[in-house]
Amino acid sequence: MAMAASPLLHPIPKLEFRKYPFLPLNSQFPSRLHFLRRHFPSSSTIRASSTVLMEPDVSTQQDQAKEVEIVACPVCYEPLIRKGPSGLNLSAIYRSGFKCTRCNKSYSSKDMFLDLTVTAGLKDYTEVQPARTELFRSPLVSFLYERGWRQSFNRSGFPGRDEEFKMAQEYFKPVEGGILVDVSCGSGLFSRKFAKSGIYSGVIALDFSENMLRQCYNFIKQDETLLTNNLALVRADVSRLPFSSGSVDAVHAGAALHCWPSPTNAIAEITRILKSGGVFVGSTFLRYTSSTPLIIRLLRERTSQGYGYLTEEEIEDLCTSCGLTNYSRKIQQSFIMFSAQKP
Repeated sequence: MAMAASPLLHPIPKLEFRKYPFLPLNSQFPSRLHFLRRHFPSSSTIRASSTVLMEPDVSTQQDQAKEVEIVACPVCYEPLIRKGPSGLNLSAIYRSGFKCTRCNKSYSSKDMFLDLTVTAGLKDYTEVQPARTELFRSPLVSFLYERGWRQSFNRSGFPGRDEEFKMAQEYFKPVEGGILVDVSCGSGLFSRKFAKSGIYSGVIALDFSENMLRQCYNFIKQDETLLTNNLALVRADVSRLPFSSGSVDAVHAGAALHCWPSPTNAIAEITRILKSGGVFVGSTFLRYTSSTPLIIRLLRERTSQGYGYLTEEEIEDLCTSCGLTNYSRKIQQSFIMFSAQKP
């Protein structure tokens, strides 16, 4: 119907809703009716006598992007469907169930962590892990990790938790505001620091050890601000990370690389889940440095005690062979912190 022109009326600009190029094509969006009710409630009306100027709501686009589930099936890497409250926090994850529609496999929380290992839910099969992996699944080691075990690393050149955190934060500056995954997080020493900093939109503390994750939760309970923070606990294998490709902004692995059964597979997985421009920061013990005397080098070659201690050159080679660029590192005695970026 035509409407008579009036000097008090201005034409309503054409509404344009941008597409979402940064989301996968299989993202789950609310139905059109739900979208209209949410943004244009039936109780509100637009009067012809009002001057109306409507722009695409950028914050709404961001909210909808966050609703896309970040965790994925560890078997096929398809994003999981969640049944329960949304949110990347302990309470929401604990009260939610997750299912892969392709594999028809379900995942749920146990002891406040979400188990996203391939073996989750198996009743009869038990997989034997390397001795160094089983060591950190021990309740005793998990209890002692922040009560003397981790502090002993200082004798090898580790600068201490606070300084290591500052060093990592410097490397992570390009991805501030994004999702950070702390792989092989242990008892959550750095996961809690990353979450409490408020710099990241979400932090996922990930470890293969059930007891380490339980210990992490015990520490979280001592700080009420962390209970409502965007911090989730996930059990997973670093060589089979339960995230879609290109879905994570930052990955941290503190004093972890030497414990991995296959550093090659682990770094390849980290590269896969990182977004373009995403940053990987890790620290570990070096087998030796360029200044280490030959006799000490030979001794350390024979007494690795089951751990995969690498040289600086080997770590750089691993990162570049997995497609990471902009490699940099800081070395202090046997301590190395390194960073690389996905192009």
